[in-house]
Amino acid sequence: MSAAELERFSINQMTVKQLSIPELVASCGELGITNVGLWREPVQTYGLEATAKLVRDAGLTVTTLCRGGFFTAIDPQERAQALADNRRAIDEAATLGTDTLVLVSGGLPAGSKDLHGARERIADALSELGPYAERHGVRLAIEPLHPMYASDRCVVSTLAQALDLAERFPAHQVGVTVDTYHIWWDDTAPAQIARAGAGGRIHTFQLADWTTPLPEGVLTGRGQIGDGSIDMREWQRYVEAAGYTGAIEVELFNDGLWARDGREVLAETAARFVEHTL
Repeated sequence: MSAAELERFSINQMTVKQLSIPELVASCGELGITNVGLWREPVQTYGLEATAKLVRDAGLTVTTLCRGGFFTAIDPQERAQALADNRRAIDEAATLGTDTLVLVSGGLPAGSKDLHGARERIADALSELGPYAERHGVRLAIEPLHPMYASDRCVVSTLAQALDLAERFPAHQVGVTVDTYHIWWDDTAPAQIARAGAGGRIHTFQLADWTTPLPEGVLTGRGQIGDGSIDMREWQRYVEAAGYTGAIEVELFNDGLWARDGREVLAETAARFVEHTL
């Protein structure tokens, strides 16, 4: 694989979570990978400043930080804690040098069936966090998740719903994440990608494939690109037609991949990216 072929490829840290941060950085260097998406928990474990220095010294670009969000709590103390944690996430993103914090908005609170109310609480949180993020040079990217996650993880299930929230705020504060795994089933998604692009709101583009049967719990069902039902080039065409020219991040939650040698998975993922996007 050439440097040109990997120029837009970004490896999301969760894809190879078995690698420590130093191992991930070293493996990227060995394979010629220049972009990486990081997750807060391993960054905090290794140390925020230490991680920032390590990736900077290695010449890596941090394309996103995952994740903020979880805004749907009703209890005032829980909401205050969530807002404080998201401010910390914004601070961390700025320290790492990325301009994009990915948001998973949160599911229904225990005992609630009020989807509309939950979505309005997301908007309330964004009204506070958007200006704070702007002051730190960070954009918030609402990620719609597949509807199977609506009850416990994310009440924002479609790009239309994500954009309805994002468009209440300036595009340089709030946009969306386009993730093939979550939207490939939705025949309205291409039009919503065009809508997002027209407004300058596609803040990141992620790839994962859909394979069945899904595992118990469904969270770790994201397939290696090329192994499932999604035409990656089709979705790439949609986002590029909408004006997106940024990094393309591969984010996989997969027990089988995690059980393998991380560097081998990283090399395979880079090769699959080249095969299925170029």
